[in-house]
Amino acid sequence: MISKEENIPIGIALKVKAYYELLKFRLSALVAFSGAFGYSLAVDHIDWQKVIAISLGGFFITGSANIVNQIKEKELDKLMKRTQNRPLPTGRLSVNEATVFCIVLLIISCYILFIEFNYKAGLLGLLSFLLYGFVYTPLKRVGPISVFVGAFPGAFPPMIGWVAATNHFGLEPGILFAIQFFWQFPHFWAIAWVADEDYQRAGFKMLPNNGHKDLRTALTMMMYTIFLVPCGFVPYLLHMTGINSAMVAVLCGVLFLSQTFYLMSKPTDKAALMMMFGSFIYLPIVQIAFLMDKV
Repeated sequence: MISKEENIPIGIALKVKAYYELLKFRLSALVAFSGAFGYSLAVDHIDWQKVIAISLGGFFITGSANIVNQIKEKELDKLMKRTQNRPLPTGRLSVNEATVFCIVLLIISCYILFIEFNYKAGLLGLLSFLLYGFVYTPLKRVGPISVFVGAFPGAFPPMIGWVAATNHFGLEPGILFAIQFFWQFPHFWAIAWVADEDYQRAGFKMLPNNGHKDLRTALTMMMYTIFLVPCGFVPYLLHMTGINSAMVAVLCGVLFLSQTFYLMSKPTDKAALMMMFGSFIYLPIVQIAFLMDKV
């Protein structure tokens, strides 16, 4: 017979695991990397303490936004296979526990961005939290306008990193924002295409053209993706990076664009899945290339 005392460590471990899942670690880590990328690209000499700080700020504010999303969609998550085992739908965490965790993360992230860096970076971070948690989330059941709104907080991280380092806006953080902004559309819509059956159960309407998985939707995805090709060359023109990374970015943009042509020729779930994985690969490769070729 196992005593209550022996069960306590197991209970704590399960709670910690549930809090970890609530963060959506991979998504938050991607945002943290993008923020560190923007910061590192802006400075002449990298201060690793600052890199860690901006990464933590981005990670925590994204985690808090993800928690708001899950609190608001708790009942909807129960309807979808991909989300029904999350901490809130399963009852492993209560809404109150999630809310407290969200507030703690938000306070820490705001302290880092506002105090350790500057108020401009802090305001951008806070805006991204509000847009994602309180505007994008409810719009997912309204229509594809949610993807447009969600593209803003999704594209802020490298801009936040640059502004945190320089304390000013300009063309440089603008082009970093633009690349990630246009990337959001094929990325979001590829996911929505693959998860369409699940999304329909929850009433999410994220695909364009009345939610049809057809040539018109693939064409719309292509129209946004095509902007990535010239945008990839602009950092070189602004003397942010060298010509080698510009060529890498343009090539990655062309390859990503070719996936939309394939989706147009074969508008199937398999082609959309390939494009979804392509979107996961595109962004880190381009950002790492920019960093390695920094002038």
